[in-house]
Amino acid sequence: MRDTKESRLLLVLLIAIAFALITVDIRGGQNSPVDGARQAAAAVFGPIENGVSSAVSPVGNAVSAVRDSGERHDRLALLEKENAALKAKLGSKDRDRSRLHQLDKMLKLAGDGQYGIKGAQVIAIGAAQGFSWTITIDAGAGDGIRRDMTVLNGDGLVGRVTTVGPDTATVLLANDPDFTVGTRMEGSDELGFSSGQGDRALRVELLNGKAEVKKGDRLVTFGSQADKPFVPGVPVGTVSRVDPSGGGLTRTMYVRPFANFTQLDIVGVVVEAPKKDPRDEVLPAKPRPTPTPTVTVTVTPSAQANSGEESSGDTSATDDSATDDTATDEPTSDTTATDEQQ
Repeated sequence: MRDTKESRLLLVLLIAIAFALITVDIRGGQNSPVDGARQAAAAVFGPIENGVSSAVSPVGNAVSAVRDSGERHDRLALLEKENAALKAKLGSKDRDRSRLHQLDKMLKLAGDGQYGIKGAQVIAIGAAQGFSWTITIDAGAGDGIRRDMTVLNGDGLVGRVTTVGPDTATVLLANDPDFTVGTRMEGSDELGFSSGQGDRALRVELLNGKAEVKKGDRLVTFGSQADKPFVPGVPVGTVSRVDPSGGGLTRTMYVRPFANFTQLDIVGVVVEAPKKDPRDEVLPAKPRPTPTPTVTVTVTPSAQANSGEESSGDTSATDDSATDDTATDEPTSDTTATDEQQ
């Protein structure tokens, strides 16, 4: 539409009419004379407005979603952070509970053997000495740790200290192939030497080739001169297999160690040896044998068996009757004999 004098006059006229209608509508209130026209317009343009609104609503919702997505993302990130913190807290409680249990067991073992120990935590596995079975602990020379000290935990012998630094120390584990410790059998006092075999059972050579050994027997450390590198009485393990005696000077057996070398966390270094050999006092209590249940079977006679017994009884009665008849016939024979004599 061109901007002409007539168009401007028409625009002014339409605006004046609109203001006049608005004024009349306001003054009329509920009885406005244009109410009918409004209803008619609503009837005509209402469906068109609904259609336009339905078409535009998804776009509006998308715009709202985009506007709120940042807030939702922040809320989700906060919830994930709180969830991770809660899991870490629960995990730390479980770990602390496990460590407390290990510490209690180790203190009990040290108390039974009268060992003076320095507690430490395993901070590394496998030092730089090649393929040796070793661990690194967070205690060193500053804590009184010296080379060739016995290392144990709540289960038994772990190893011996080989290298000492200011704040850390390296421990050679008892299952290392280069590890050897003197052992003594529980009860029989048979002596031997235990050697590591990596992830397999310990190999023990008894000095007495004719020693009586069976599966389930237990061993402790024999001890060393001046208690270095080993103090006496530390539990070593349980016999799992014994090689047949071949008449040699020694006898070989295999021992399952008490300590689990792949699950070490809290350990203790024996910094003070016991005043006397605890011998077998540090060994855990033997498990009680499980009683074998005894089953008693009661046989109930069947109806057929009862019928058979009754039939047997009748036969006996018949036999008795027959016997009685035979006995009756004997006097008759005697009577005949008497007649002949007459």
